[in-house]
Amino acid sequence: MTDPTTTPATTTNNTVTDTDVVTVTGTDAATATVTDAVTDTVTVMGTDTVTATDTITDVVNTLALRRCTDTRHRFHHRGPDGELRSLTLAELDARAGNVARHLHALGVRARDRVGILAPNSLAWVLLDLAVIRLGAVTAGFEPGRFDPERLPRDYGLKLLFTEDGDEHSGAVRAIGAVDGWAEDFAPDTPARHHEGYDPADILAIKFTSGSTGVPKGLETTVASVNSSLHEVQRIFAHGDGDNLLVFLGNWFLQQRFWIYSALAHGHDVTLARLDDALDTARRTRPTVVMGVPGFYEEIRRRLEGMELPADPGKRQEILQAEFGGRVRYLWTGSAPASRAVLEFFNDAGVPLYEGYGLNETCIVAKNHPGAFRLGSVGRVLPNKTVRFDRDGVLIVGSRHPVNHRYTWCAPGTNEKMFLPTGEVRTHDIGHLDEDGFLYIHGRVDDVVTVSSGYNVLAPLVEECLRGHPAVRDCVLYGNGEEFLTAVVSLAAPPPDPAELSRHVARVNAELLPDQRVHAVLVAPERFSTGNGLLTGQLKPKRGAVHERYARELSQIHARTPGPTADRPLVVVAAEPTRRSTT
Repeated sequence: MTDPTTTPATTTNNTVTDTDVVTVTGTDAATATVTDAVTDTVTVMGTDTVTATDTITDVVNTLALRRCTDTRHRFHHRGPDGELRSLTLAELDARAGNVARHLHALGVRARDRVGILAPNSLAWVLLDLAVIRLGAVTAGFEPGRFDPERLPRDYGLKLLFTEDGDEHSGAVRAIGAVDGWAEDFAPDTPARHHEGYDPADILAIKFTSGSTGVPKGLETTVASVNSSLHEVQRIFAHGDGDNLLVFLGNWFLQQRFWIYSALAHGHDVTLARLDDALDTARRTRPTVVMGVPGFYEEIRRRLEGMELPADPGKRQEILQAEFGGRVRYLWTGSAPASRAVLEFFNDAGVPLYEGYGLNETCIVAKNHPGAFRLGSVGRVLPNKTVRFDRDGVLIVGSRHPVNHRYTWCAPGTNEKMFLPTGEVRTHDIGHLDEDGFLYIHGRVDDVVTVSSGYNVLAPLVEECLRGHPAVRDCVLYGNGEEFLTAVVSLAAPPPDPAELSRHVARVNAELLPDQRVHAVLVAPERFSTGNGLLTGQLKPKRGAVHERYARELSQIHARTPGPTADRPLVVVAAEPTRRSTT
C-alpha cells in the first residue's frame, strides 16, 4: 500500500514528474497509450519511465461528419409495442440524418442545447445522434427528477423532448414525433450541417446522481469522450462478433458510449430497459453486458436460492444462460460491487470486471482480461494520473479533462471538487497496491464518526451485513451517537428477527468495538428509485434513508439502557402512511 501522505505531483509540458509523490499514469501496460500522437514521458508509480505514441480515433467527429455504411452489424431495441426490433447500423445512421434535418428546420444549430427527458427508446438514440450531426449539445435528464416546464429556461435549451410534449410547437416537444421524422427520407438531406467539433467543444451535459441534493450539471468536452472511448477500445477490443447490451438510462452519457462505439468500431449493440434487460439478453445474446452491482446482486441472490450445482462447469452454463449464452465479460461500476458478487461470477468462469470513475473524471481504472485483481477496480488507465492527499482521499488528473468546473451548482461546490491544478478531488478513500491496482474503500461522506471520536468507514461494515441473503440494502447510521444502527431493506422472504439479530452479532464478533452494530431498523419497504431511497444507479441515498426513518432512529438511540453488540436490537419500522388521493 502506498503512502497517502504525499505532496502534489506537478505536470508541465505534458510530462508528469514525480518528486516524492504517489502518481500513477499508464500503469496498465508496458506500452502505455498517450493521446493525440504526442510522444510523452510518464512516470509509473514513481519508478518506471515509459515512452509511447498512439493516435486516438476521433469517434465524435466520425459520427458527426461521416455516414455509416455498415450493413453487417445491427442495433437491437424494443419497439413501442414491446417487441424486439433491429436495424443495421447504416439504417440507424440514415434515420439519425433524417431527424437531424427536422431539428435543423426547427432552428437547431451548432452548440445549441437539446434536452431529452424520456426513458430509453430508439427515438432517444436517434435524437442524440442527430444532435451530434448538427454539432450541438445533448442534455440528458432522468425522468421523474426534473420539472420539464423549467428545464428550457434553467439550462438554456433550444428544445426539450419529453413523452408529454407538444407535437407541433413550443420549446417542449413530444419525443413521439421523432419516429415519424426518422422515416421521412428526402433526397436533399445534406451530408454535413457543420465543420466538426473542436476537442474543447461541449458534446453533452450530464448530471450527478443527486444523492446529496439537487443534481449538479457538468458540460462534457469532446476530447474527454474520445479519450475514454479510446482507452476502453484498447483494453477490450470490441468489434465484429460482439454485441454490447446497455439498459441503464440513456441520460447517463457513458451508456451512450457503447452506441457510439458500435458505429465507429463495427459491432452490434442492444438497447433495453432495466425491467426487460434479462429477457432482452436471452433473446439477443450479448457478448458484453453493462450493468451496476445491484443488477448482478439480484441475479446472484435468485440463482443461489435455486441451490446451484457445485460443479463449476455447470454453474457457468447456468450463468451464461441468464444472458443468452455468449457472454465474454460483464462490466460493472458506478457503485462498489461486493466481494460475494464478484466471486460468484468470476469463480464460475463468467468474468465480472469492476472499474472506477466519476461523472467528473469519466473512467479512471478498469479491470480487464490483461490485468485483473478481484477486489480492486483495476489499474489506472494511461490517460489518467492518481495521487492521494494526507487524508487518503484520491485525486485524479486527466490528459483530457471532462471539464474544470460544474456549469450548474451551488456556490462553493466547484472549489470542493475541482483543484487549481486541473485535478478532481474525488472524495473517495482508497489505496494502490504494489502492482498498481487501485482499491476504493468508500467516500469521505461514508465515514460515520461515533461519539467516541472513532471514524467508521460505513461500506466495510455494510458489506459484512449484506452477507445475509435476506439483507438486500443496508445504510449505517450513528454520527455523534454512542453506537451504530443499520437501516436495512430486506429481500423476500424476510428473516426471523431473532435470526437477523444473530447474524449481526456474528458480524460484530469480527469487527472492532466502535464498528459494531447495536441495532437494526428494518425498513417496511424495499429501497427503490420510486420511493426516492436509491439513485438511478441503484445506490442507497444515505441522507434520504436517514431522513425517512429519523423518528425511529431517534427512538432507538434514546433507549436506556441501549442495545448491545452481542444481542443487537431488531426493530421493524411501521408502514409509511399513504396520503389520501380523494
